[in-house]
Amino acid sequence: MHVHDLLQLDALDLTLLWGEDPLLAQEVSGVTATDLEDPARFLQPGELVLSGLVWWAPGDDREKVDRFVAALADAGAAALLAGEETHGKIPDVLVESCRAHRVALLTVPAHTTFRAITEAVYLRRWGDLSRRPAGHYALPENVRTELAGLLAGDAAPNALLDRAFAHLGGPACYLLTATGRVIARTPDAPEITARQARRDLAAGVGSTLRVDGDAGPYDAWFLHLRGADDAPPRVLHEIAEVIAQYRHHDAARGTAARRATDALLALVAASTAEGAALDAALHACGLPATGTFHVVLAASDGAEPEQAVRALAEALRHSPGEPFTAGLLPGGEAAAVVVAGAGEEGRPPLGEVWPALHACRPQAPLHAGVSGPAAAGDLNPALDQARYALAAARSATPEGAEVTSVDELTTLGALLSGVPAEVRAAFSSRVLGPLARGGSASHRMLLETLEVFLAQHGSWARTAEILHLHVNTVHYRVQRIETLTGRDLSRLDHKLDLHAALLCR
Repeated sequence: MHVHDLLQLDALDLTLLWGEDPLLAQEVSGVTATDLEDPARFLQPGELVLSGLVWWAPGDDREKVDRFVAALADAGAAALLAGEETHGKIPDVLVESCRAHRVALLTVPAHTTFRAITEAVYLRRWGDLSRRPAGHYALPENVRTELAGLLAGDAAPNALLDRAFAHLGGPACYLLTATGRVIARTPDAPEITARQARRDLAAGVGSTLRVDGDAGPYDAWFLHLRGADDAPPRVLHEIAEVIAQYRHHDAARGTAARRATDALLALVAASTAEGAALDAALHACGLPATGTFHVVLAASDGAEPEQAVRALAEALRHSPGEPFTAGLLPGGEAAAVVVAGAGEEGRPPLGEVWPALHACRPQAPLHAGVSGPAAAGDLNPALDQARYALAAARSATPEGAEVTSVDELTTLGALLSGVPAEVRAAFSSRVLGPLARGGSASHRMLLETLEVFLAQHGSWARTAEILHLHVNTVHYRVQRIETLTGRDLSRLDHKLDLHAALLCR
């Protein structure tokens, strides 16, 4: 399907405001609806962009319009379809900007819904398949036509798999994520756990094909047949294309939900947010305004923050009984607000799936921090807790994968692990004084004595026994430590200072 084909559909009643023939001849890959002022991260090449122009208001400068249109041009959008309903007509400044950036512009009258356009595009795209020579496709014509109708009707992936494989006798087929989560399965496919699915994928059991689409390493989809010969490869590829279309369509529908999430997270980050605004934002995200929540932060070092959002969302989807919403905080951190479930102490059970997520991109450290339980009005303090827990997770396994809950910070060492490394280093250097540098053999000897003395709770005899020293030698070394550090090891607070300094090294 090409852009100019839309103008031939009388039912849509679209009007071309600007567009040269080469632009109108562009092939359409899909549809995205957005009213973000900068929609760049949600766009894919060849897409039609539907916008009600809610982001624009009379009096806005040309620069604001240019930013929006430039984002479409940079993403390779096929055309902009602008709705008339919000402002009554399409502003001239938008027409001028589209001409300057060479983006075809069509107007959508108030009586034409964006849903009607989306359905028309997907029906036409899949209808094109059935009109091409049958020798090019393995799926029967009637199956392709029915799948096109299911896609246009927002059918669930279970229904798509059922219809796609029915003519082959309904073999056991699964739609899986990279972490083994079952998104959909054919009616005769037995239930399997995520762990079993991961084993099958890793072992190459049956036949598996990755579904193309806008997916990162943490949320890739796979078609998986338990039997290697249950479907011809060409059929499997065509069914994977159907699923890719479904995923693309689903992602486009999720744009509004993502805006609601980011708005909620902006309120969570603002300590002055009013309760009524938080309640409304939670409701917009499909979460209850009352109850108990956790805030979860995630970081995938070396990757874009959006990839960390995808990793976090994939992990939380393994617990369907715990509603959540995930997005980006104003500072670019990946975060989620999760309704506390029935797991251990109500915390999101991320521990089991987190290593599986890390295995999807093992070269990149992957960490998460989980706050304690909090009411809606306490989400901002919970965010601070999650940040501290995330720092502790990074400190525990800097090069690996770790999930840390603030509830697990029950020891001094665990508590200190959340302190920034530069702060720990400064504290250790200040408290230990010359011993911190360990530049001489005598200083290293005194550090060893201090560690053993504190570990043995200040017992002279046990310290002497472990170090194979006379007790008088231990007394002498402790006196030297006290002189160099300015601490009195007969005092509990000074012992704690030195113990913390050793942990901070």
